[in-house]
Amino acid sequence: CVASRYASKAVLLPTVSDVPRTDYALIKHYFEDFLKKKPQGTILESNVVIGHDWCQDAGIYEFTMGATGDKVKGRYSFVYVWEDGQWKIS
Repeated sequence: CVASRYASKAVLLPTVSDVPRTDYALIKHYFEDFLKKKPQGTILESNVVIGHDWCQDAGIYEFTMGATGDKVKGRYSFVYVWEDGQWKIS
C-alpha cells in the first residue's frame, strides 16, 4: 500500500486533486482512486538536499495515465524523515 510509505503525521498535497490529505485513511483513499488510472511516472527534474534524519527531493514529473493515455505534468516536493527505522514521506 502506497500510504504505508508516509510518516505518521504526513500531509499529502496531490498533484491531481485540490484536497489536502492529512491522515493515513485520507492518503490511502487518494491512492486507491489514483492507482485505478494506472499511472506511469517519469521524473523530469530532481533536486535533492540531505540533512540529518531528513532528506528533501523537489522537482518536476509527468504521469501518463495508462487507463486513458492522459498526461499530467506537475511539480513535486517530498520531505523524508527517519521514523521507526525507515525512511518515510513526511
